[in-house]
Amino acid sequence: MTALVLGRAPLLFERNWMVYRRTWLIIFSGLFEPLFYLASMGVGLGHYVPHVDVEGVGLISYASFIAPALLASAAMNGAVYDSTNVFWKMKYAKVYDAMLATPIGPTDVAVGEAGWALFRGLLYAAAFLAVSGVLGLIHSAWGVLALPAALLIGFGFAGIGIAGTTYMRNWQDFEFLAIVQLPMFLFSATFYPLSVYPEALQWVIRCTPLYNAIALMRGLMLGSVGWYQLVNVAYLAVMGLIGIRIAGRRVHKLLLK
Repeated sequence: MTALVLGRAPLLFERNWMVYRRTWLIIFSGLFEPLFYLASMGVGLGHYVPHVDVEGVGLISYASFIAPALLASAAMNGAVYDSTNVFWKMKYAKVYDAMLATPIGPTDVAVGEAGWALFRGLLYAAAFLAVSGVLGLIHSAWGVLALPAALLIGFGFAGIGIAGTTYMRNWQDFEFLAIVQLPMFLFSATFYPLSVYPEALQWVIRCTPLYNAIALMRGLMLGSVGWYQLVNVAYLAVMGLIGIRIAGRRVHKLLLK
């Protein structure tokens, strides 16, 4: 049944595994960024902001407040960083040209690359979650679902990341990625509650992908789980499916025209 659903996508995942198994340090390099943020902001700024009042939870340490957000960001970064490699494989290495001469199809390419990007995001999230557990930053039994949630976050961003990459014309176009990704990281209630923004801006932020990822992760790790987490789950799942659909069509258009 799994083979029918995934098609030949696992073959592409296996290919990526064989390529990266000798350069695993490159994969884990992206983990250090959120850990540095946790150490600097959680300890440094946390000295001046000892507690944060979270609705439905109460007063928690500043480190506990930002840890779920940084975990969601780690899953996002792992998925996005690897999905952008599709540009190099498609434009310069011509990896997919050879693949598409076999029974592997454009959808297999999109699903396989999304699966690998998702796997990388999951590695980042698992390592960060382990650190958070050791530091006592998980406040609820719901935290056991944080890793599956990270998998969903990786899926959402991998799908949309690969789809976006297929529209890039050259390396300079990656500046557009930074223009989108950095503001999302800074303004998606990562370092302070959503309530600090004007109400109109709050609704805009609620519609962003990273905010939904952070809201899901924060609810699980802090124990403030409610109906809104179902909205977060649906948002990320639909985003990933739409991204993979677009990516499959774009690969077909660009390489099989």
